[in-house]
This record gives sequence, C-alpha cells and structure tokens, in this order.
Amino acid sequence: MTNLRFREDGSFRVLQMADIQDGPNVLPDTIRLIREAIRKADPDLVVFTGDQIRGYDPAYIDTFLRRRGEEPGARVRAVTEVEAKLRGIKRRARNRVNNRLLAMKSDGSNPDVQQTASTASTTSTLVYSTTSDPQDVPTTLDELMDETRDKVRRTFAGFLGPVIEAEVPFAATYGNHDFQCGILADEQDGIYREFPGCLNPVDSLEPGTFALPIEASDGSGRVAMSVMMVNSGDYAGKPEENDAQYPAYVVNPRGLDLADSDGYGTPSPEAIDWLGAVQSELGERNGDGKPVPAIAFQHIPPQEFYDCLKEVPAWTPNAVEGARTHAGHCYVLNHEICRPGSRLGEAIGCADENVGEVDALREAGGYFALFCGHDHKNAFVGHAHGIDLGYAPTCGFECYGPKSRCRGIRLFEFHESNPAGYVTRMLTWGDLVGRYSSNEVRVWFEDHCVTGAISMRNELRRPQVFAVLSGAMSLGFMAVIRSLVKKR
Repeated sequence: MTNLRFREDGSFRVLQMADIQDGPNVLPDTIRLIREAIRKADPDLVVFTGDQIRGYDPAYIDTFLRRRGEEPGARVRAVTEVEAKLRGIKRRARNRVNNRLLAMKSDGSNPDVQQTASTASTTSTLVYSTTSDPQDVPTTLDELMDETRDKVRRTFAGFLGPVIEAEVPFAATYGNHDFQCGILADEQDGIYREFPGCLNPVDSLEPGTFALPIEASDGSGRVAMSVMMVNSGDYAGKPEENDAQYPAYVVNPRGLDLADSDGYGTPSPEAIDWLGAVQSELGERNGDGKPVPAIAFQHIPPQEFYDCLKEVPAWTPNAVEGARTHAGHCYVLNHEICRPGSRLGEAIGCADENVGEVDALREAGGYFALFCGHDHKNAFVGHAHGIDLGYAPTCGFECYGPKSRCRGIRLFEFHESNPAGYVTRMLTWGDLVGRYSSNEVRVWFEDHCVTGAISMRNELRRPQVFAVLSGAMSLGFMAVIRSLVKKR
C-alpha cells in the first residue's frame, strides 16, 4: 500500500469529494469537475465521503434495498418507479421464494445461511423481464446481483477515472445510499481495491473506518498527521421494525418513508471507541505516546453541527428550518464562528441520537477537524466544541443540490509544522468550468426541489424566489382587476 508523506516543502493537499451519487453512467459534468479540480489542486490524496453510488437509481431497481436485511428489489421507492418508466427501464417479475433467506443474505448478518440462501435463489427464484423482447431469458437473483456488481464497477470507473489518470491515491467511506444498490459496503470495499491507488485496507475495523497516517517529509517514518475515515452508518431502526411499518407506508407512502422514518444512522460503538484507540496506536508507533494531529472524514454529520448555527425568527431571509429533532426552529450561519465563504443551503440531516462522537474526538486528543457530506447544499466551516466542523457540498450533477456554479470539491492544504492550521477552500464548477452546466433545467429543479411543507417554507425564505412569486402574484392580481374594469 502507498505510504503517504508530506512533500519536501512540508505541504500535503487533500481533496474531499462528497455525494457524487450517480448511476452506472456517471454524468460527464461530474467527471469534468473532478478532472478540473485535480488539475487545479495537484492533490496528494482524494477522499470520498460517502454516497458515491445513487443506490436508488433505476439501474438498480431489481436489487434495490431500502434497508439492509430486506429482499433485493422488494420495496422500491415510488420516485424510482416513476423515473424508471421515464427512462424506459422495466422491472423484472419474480417468483418470490425463501424471502427470509434472501433477506439474510442481503444483510450479511447470518453467514451460516448464506450458502443456503444462494442455493435457494439459484434454484427457486427465477426472475423474468416484463418486456416482450424474445432475446430476454430467465435469470436468477444471483445473476441480477452479478449485473449490479458490474454496474457498481462502472460507476467507480467513471468517477475514479480522473483520479487514476493523475495517479493520485484515494480512500472511500460510505453513506446512506451506497448500499441501496444491493451491494453492501464490505463487498464495495473489495471492488474499490480492484482500482489502482485505493488505500482502503483489507483489515479495517469495518468497511469505511480506518486511519491513513501521513509521514513526515524527512523520511524518518514518524507520523506527522493522520486522516481518519469513519463509517457514519446509514439509517436508524431495525429491519423488523421496518416490516411492521410497511403496511402504513403502502397506504400513505408520502406520509411515511421507510428509508427515513427512524432517522439517520450513527457511527457504531466500535467506531467511537476506535477513535481513541487508533490515536494510542499512532502514539506508540511514534514512540512518544502522544496523539497525532488528525482530521476525520465521514458522511452523516453529528448533532453538534447545529452549534455552528444560530436560531432566528421564521421570517428571516435565507433561514432554513431544522429537521426532525430540530424541526420547528429556523437557523442561519453563526458568522462569529464560521469561516468566510461558508454557505448554509438546507437543514443539517443528523441522527436523532447523539452517540458522543465529538466528545470522543475531543477526549482522544489530536483531532482538530471533522468534515462531512450528506447535506448537498451545505458548504460551511465552523468552530464549536474545540474542533472545526465542516461540509463539502455535492460534486455530482445527478442529484439534488445547489446551483451548478456552487457545486464543487473541497481542497485542504496542510503543513507538517502545524497541520491544525490548515487552509481550506471550495473548488467550484463556477470557478473551474463556468457558470452553467450542460443541463441547467435539471439543476434548476434539483435546486428548487420541494418535497414537503418544510422545503416549501425554506424556498419562500429565499429572497429571489419570494420576489419572483410576489411579482407573479402582483401581475395576476392586476390582470384580474383589469378584466373586472373592462367588464364594467
């Protein structure tokens, strides 16, 4: 595996790429943004902080998992069904046999039955295309899973292309959508390692949780800093609880989304303990027992990110309404603790439970920053609880997010004399390429997507949106008055 080391001038550059969230055919705009950012930054390391895969993409409709533990393709989101029809993708009907065994196989939670499940799926679970094309032949669930693995490889090859071309080492952790394609994180880890430059270790605590020590420039082997990758989980709740909720979802799917009904996940207890243990290991390696300066990257932010904001009245322009445990409260950036250039575009999508990760970082010592993705429109860096808490927005163009010019990749510049005094900035599409993407209509809808009352209120707090709606209403009112006057 590649040894990471500070350059002779004492510098080390990292690019954080968040929420690519694309299917097998990664959009050219996304690939172009990645290529231009690498060309501009000349990085020493690229970190992918989860949701590289758009697990709910219609391409994965036959193996989609709302949650780990379900039968692949059994509970597809309504929005995915609609998108599949628009794209001409047809689901395959299946004779569902031994669902319980297949669900265990998709969860990976009971290895003793995996071989049985595989046999059952091969012999009893035939899947037929719903199209009348005579070239279609019966296929098994195992064959469908193999197709999905190939699609995952195509996705990885798409966004990793510019990274591999530039011969930059990379590492990846996981988000709440990666597994939904049907291929779980442990297997995705193996697929990543098929590509040159992958630093995901075989013997990590869990997929997506591992340390990347960066050695001093003098060649002594001393660890001058470490990048910590953390798997922040996907969704809260248990599969059996999901099963109980499913009848309610069928009746009212807009009122209950099984993917989000229990909120987002958190790092495992083992990962929280590891944050301190790995510092002890690195201290022993250096021979002084001291924690090394470290920055952590993960997908889902902890609740402490809300402490970078301040609560304001609901009518405040550009305020965003909090989510779940913070619902009913409106927030803007606290500029007293946030760096210049910070952007807040949506609520912080943290878990309902605080598992003490930030406390663990502080108690372990050495950690000076935690950066996340997940919330595609956020790009702020604040300082709270003695640590920097920050975001990178989406760098993809196949998912919701801000305007094209604001989508981008976060650059970090560290110096081995003081890694905690790092410099960070966004490399945006607007800076690297231009104001508009190749499909501005799609991006406009992704930027102004309204999925409920909260997002509607957030839209109305945007001055430009409010001005346009007010103008339209005024013109409509004037038109009504004129028509009434003419009738007289």
